[in-house]
Amino acid sequence: MGLLERLRKEWFIVGIVLVIAVARLEPAVGVKGGPLKPEITITYIAVSAIFFNSGLSLKTEELTSALMHVKLHLFVQIFTLVFFPTAIWLFLQLLSITPINEWLLKGLQTVGCMPPPVSSAVILTKAVGGNEAAAIFNSAFGSFLLGSSSSVPFTSIFSQLFMTVVVPLIIGQIVRRYIKDWLERKKPPFGTISSCVLLMIIYTTFCDTFANPNIDLDKFSLIIIVFIIFSVQMSFMFLTFLFSTRVVKSQSITAIPHPLKKMDLHRCH
Repeated sequence: MGLLERLRKEWFIVGIVLVIAVARLEPAVGVKGGPLKPEITITYIAVSAIFFNSGLSLKTEELTSALMHVKLHLFVQIFTLVFFPTAIWLFLQLLSITPINEWLLKGLQTVGCMPPPVSSAVILTKAVGGNEAAAIFNSAFGSFLLGSSSSVPFTSIFSQLFMTVVVPLIIGQIVRRYIKDWLERKKPPFGTISSCVLLMIIYTTFCDTFANPNIDLDKFSLIIIVFIIFSVQMSFMFLTFLFSTRVVKSQSITAIPHPLKKMDLHRCH
């Protein structure tokens, strides 16, 4: 595989690097209150566009079926809101004796206790061919649970999630009914569109970060934290994959009829 072909295949990763670099060069463009007005264009318009896109691309049967996967939802919520924060807390107890910046460790603990952002959870699940409908439900439900236990007014969180997630999703489903044949015939690049919107979100986020004059981090701590985040993500992804595949294999084995039982059935007939 040539370099250009490889870059074309991994365009999203390349895009992340580019938008971070652009944000570093001129953060004032995408900062809150700046020319792009991300507090409106990103918080409401971009996120709504992602879920309108999901509403167009998902079949209604897939959404209703996803709501019935109780075991999956229970596993995701326990893993996200109980197991993962606990594991990160224990890990950070070890890191607290190192010279890593204390505020970076506190930030890592805070992020570890939060559910995944609704928009990125859905887009990344779609990108790897996962259950997009289940990702929508679990990321939104996790945000509802977190909002109900935080100091932020629950009505504010509920109204924002409802307007930027539920309403665009329903509108997308309604529009899909009228242009279903066209969608199946043309097959628009829903995943690519959502990924481009996510790049905009990443860009404005880093613009806010680089525009903050109070950030003063040593390079050692920053590099170590990036390495830790990458290692933790890979470890938990492997753990989840290993656990889920073993469950599927065990269910498949138990579902196979025993040969002797088959013979007895044939004899009865």
